[in-house]
Amino acid sequence: MNRFTTILWDVDGTLLDFLYSQEYAIKKCFRTVGREITEAQIQRYSQINEEYWKRYELGEVTKEELLRGRFEKLFAELGVGDIDLEKFQREYEEALGSVFSHVDDSLTICKSLSGHVRQYGVTNGIVAVQRGKLQRSGLLEALDGLFISEEIGTPKPHKAFFDYCFERIEEKDRSKILIVGDSLTSDIKGGMQAQIATCWYRPDGTVNESPYIPDYEISDLHMIYDILGVFDTWQSRRDKS
Repeated sequence: MNRFTTILWDVDGTLLDFLYSQEYAIKKCFRTVGREITEAQIQRYSQINEEYWKRYELGEVTKEELLRGRFEKLFAELGVGDIDLEKFQREYEEALGSVFSHVDDSLTICKSLSGHVRQYGVTNGIVAVQRGKLQRSGLLEALDGLFISEEIGTPKPHKAFFDYCFERIEEKDRSKILIVGDSLTSDIKGGMQAQIATCWYRPDGTVNESPYIPDYEISDLHMIYDILGVFDTWQSRRDKS
């Protein structure tokens, strides 16, 4: 019998390439206002955005302060004070939810696990953006459910987020639930606090210098087969191909 019956999948950075969608959206919005943004400026926005999301996870800013603050800071650094922030924000979210790129063939992996384990998306984000990307990518149909922080009212890693999920999923034995995600401070910390098994996805070989130690580490999503044991191991399947 498989140890795990249920997987909680993080979305951005795990199932879908968030940076791909982010770059598309930020470029599109700047072009709409008649400006071009450089690769260095995109990287700077990515840093600012990540900083604000981490502050949101810690409860230091509200969702509204996050959504406005990241662009207020970027515009201030770029010296562009003539952009309608509210309109820019709306168009950015629409663009962000309109494109996607799968990570490690995530759609095929989720489809192949259907019937073997139950799978749920757990994500910090905006409902329209996340549902849009997941719908277009085919992942929404492949999952058994989706939990988004905006709907729940609190983000990962907070206990309230996971309590909300556990009240609504079929499996009640937490020893049979595994969370898979790329964020140590959101997914792994959250999973540890929720007392479920954790799997850190680190495709770029990032070194863990945090106090959050996952139960498993993978560099490719296909390695989840080895952890679950639902098929031949990933390596043996590669050797046969």
